[in-house]
Amino acid sequence: MNQPSILDDVDPFIGNEPMDVPVPDGLASSWFFPKPMIGNTHPGATLPFGMVSACAYSGGYPTGYGQWGKCLEGLPPKIIDRRQCQGFTHFHPSGVGAIRKYYNYTRVVPTTQELGGLSTIDTPRGLINEQARPGFYGCELKDTGITAELSVTSRGAVHQYTFAEDCQAMLAIDLSHGGIAIEDGQTIPQRAQCEIDGISTAHSEVVLEGVSLCTAISLRYYEEEPTAELWEGDQLLDGADELSHQYIRPSTFKPFGVVFTMPVKAGHQLELRLGFSWRTSRKARKHVPSRRFSVTRDKAAERWSEKLGAIEIEGGTEAQRKVFRTSLYRSMIKPCEARDESPFWPWDGPFFFDMSTMWDLYKTQLPLMLSLYPDFGSDFVNSLLNIVETEGNFPIGYRMARGYDRFAHQASALSHVTIADALTRDLPGIDWERAATMMSRDLSRGGVGEAFLQQGLVHPITHTLDMAYGCFCTARIAKHIGDTKLHDYMMDKAGNWHNAYNRDTGLLKHSTFYEGGKWNYSFRLLHDMPGRIAISGGSEPFIEQLDRFFGFGANAAPRIGTNPLPNEMRLGHDLHRFEGLCNEPDMEVPYAYCFAGRHDRACDVVREGLKLYTPTPGGMVGNDDSGAMTSWYVWSALGLFPVAGQDLFLIGSPVFKRSTLHLPGGGFSINAPNTSDTNRYVVSASLNGKPLDKPFLAWRDLAGATLELAMSETPSSFGR
Repeated sequence: MNQPSILDDVDPFIGNEPMDVPVPDGLASSWFFPKPMIGNTHPGATLPFGMVSACAYSGGYPTGYGQWGKCLEGLPPKIIDRRQCQGFTHFHPSGVGAIRKYYNYTRVVPTTQELGGLSTIDTPRGLINEQARPGFYGCELKDTGITAELSVTSRGAVHQYTFAEDCQAMLAIDLSHGGIAIEDGQTIPQRAQCEIDGISTAHSEVVLEGVSLCTAISLRYYEEEPTAELWEGDQLLDGADELSHQYIRPSTFKPFGVVFTMPVKAGHQLELRLGFSWRTSRKARKHVPSRRFSVTRDKAAERWSEKLGAIEIEGGTEAQRKVFRTSLYRSMIKPCEARDESPFWPWDGPFFFDMSTMWDLYKTQLPLMLSLYPDFGSDFVNSLLNIVETEGNFPIGYRMARGYDRFAHQASALSHVTIADALTRDLPGIDWERAATMMSRDLSRGGVGEAFLQQGLVHPITHTLDMAYGCFCTARIAKHIGDTKLHDYMMDKAGNWHNAYNRDTGLLKHSTFYEGGKWNYSFRLLHDMPGRIAISGGSEPFIEQLDRFFGFGANAAPRIGTNPLPNEMRLGHDLHRFEGLCNEPDMEVPYAYCFAGRHDRACDVVREGLKLYTPTPGGMVGNDDSGAMTSWYVWSALGLFPVAGQDLFLIGSPVFKRSTLHLPGGGFSINAPNTSDTNRYVVSASLNGKPLDKPFLAWRDLAGATLELAMSETPSSFGR
């Protein structure tokens, strides 16, 4: 009998569909869900932090998969009546919104001459019998007799196609493809060079969004030799073995690529292997996978098993275990690792892309990854330092594209927080002198930085908090390297967070706010929480404000559907209520209660929030945003929460009887043997057998330690 695999609990289809979570009648019913009520995830094959992903392509928003259209609030509109695809593409966003036209490159379309050949490559085919596991995606194309299976390597992909009947099989590779099926959603190549190398190989270099994608293609055939031909539009380029476009205009653009044709017998399988590089065709050819599909799939599964094994859990319900494992899996989809592949600087070394965006990642996802995978953490921080040194600023969002980053208005100085987290975890291989230099220079660049350092206040007002916190994080690095002058200067500027608040209300000053209002941003976990609580008038008034924000004793908030009307949205926003884990601005606020002596309130909010995640395709109440919201689930289900940028971890309310995080210095175990949905309150705690009366831990407390938590259905004085 086969032993259960850790991968059995991972379901890549979770979050693919609109929210079907039944909002509880309790506290969560008072929360307002203004953002798109869909996870925006996809079930495609990828590796942990994989450069390459492979999935069925329908043109759906925003990943290219699914039936759903563009949505910025409420439930998404359906743009396709059935599950279908027009081939299989590579490079996909994960869980984001408003991403528009990036990726979905190198589309592979299996067809036959009997089905219509090249003229049918844009014909939608129904998807049936879909399957997905970490590193694998498979399906059948309805009424074609074609089964598709996909897996990936670190720099490539392997497709396996099975044909049910004798036929003239065709594999068309659209090398010009990019984007999704929404208005202004298509990526038009800027220039291209495609060549056929032999009877079963080809390569191309296509410039997309200002970056060259080099693709090498190899078809593994058996008895009958294939015919390889170039095509453009719906026409074969007879006899041509090279296609070149120096300039491509949208008004004259025609899709182009290569097609392989060969006779196959019923049950015959074809393997198409693709290698990718952001630098050269030579490297792309080296990246063409050498192993058979089955071996590639199994190796991908091994990689995922190793990474997912960094956390062990016992207890909880089957649903909680599935959501937890899938959430940990989602937390490792982005950012994409591409060592030695940066197209933006010439030297080798660590490089990451697809940070969409740091605003989403810095509070929960990156702290989790830096804690569990120190090699990733060191490489990621060094990649950030490469970016700022080469391009002049730390990234806010960073995709495989050149040009203005339209996410710059989201927030400021977020990379500083992640670098401070790396210091907390004592990650190796980071030049802290370099880090301090780049961090301090970045804070003084641009209008926001200069205004903050000179005036101590900038708008949007949340950027004042960002900049102050960035200064605090920079001061931590300066202290570490012994730069007293820089430390003192940065700590002085870090105190300007006070300027953002109205002392009469205890809330932020009037301003514009990105995706939320002043209540959503007013309770951020700062580096001076006693000072922050004092602005509200002390612990009791601060708790009263939090209680109002979370809707204790309040009526249910309005629920919005597809294309909500402006007055519906206004009524919800006017409640000044928690966004219910459908977005990032207030995701850490449940833990603010810990600083005011009401740990029981934190347990209430966190436990109600955890119920909003279910093991279903609609099991998320908002966009996952590259693992931001699913990593919140991971931390909160464990009963531990990081305060990003600080050496501080908060004790929460664990749902598992025992969990162990395999940290670099040793395992950290959390034992809560009597935890349950009703036994949600911590009544006593001990660390390595010593009583603990406060819900705070430091990084040095974790490795090799055991946290024992006694849980009850009745709140206690723990944490008061």
